[in-house]
Amino acid sequence: MINPVNYDYNTTIYPYLRTNSNHATVQPVTKVPPVRPVNENTRIFVGKSEALDCQTCKSRTYVDGSDEGNVSFKSPAHISPEASYAKVTSHEQEHVANAIRKGSEPGAKLISASVTLKTDICPECGKSYIAGGETFTQIKYNVNNPYEKSRKSLDESMLKGMNFDAVA
Repeated sequence: MINPVNYDYNTTIYPYLRTNSNHATVQPVTKVPPVRPVNENTRIFVGKSEALDCQTCKSRTYVDGSDEGNVSFKSPAHISPEASYAKVTSHEQEHVANAIRKGSEPGAKLISASVTLKTDICPECGKSYIAGGETFTQIKYNVNNPYEKSRKSLDESMLKGMNFDAVA
């Protein structure tokens, strides 16, 4: 109950505040149903309940969406939530290994390689799992092809002067 702001209680609104009321006094509750006593014939099972199989986790599959042919999960495969971190991390490491191999070729330099793992929580059973991963790589290639050099110089001559700052 929220009391009024002033403490000048109006006994017509709050009749229970009257000191000389003829209301019946509160009696203790006596009609509570009896509790069955525990004896040797009563069995109480206390312990771990059996976990039900989560159909969402059971039917979840992973598939690789890259164009690299020498990595795992090119066809859909099931991974349990408990093993998802290890398997997805291992799969993304295959992409990093491919980038390192490509970056060590002549005329190429690996600038960066990073992996991002995505987590999620199963809506049915509440288990957290790794929902997927992404590998970002940047490789710089040195171009010694004369045709490529002439194309770049042509692009340079075409692009010169396109960004003109009239204020400066």
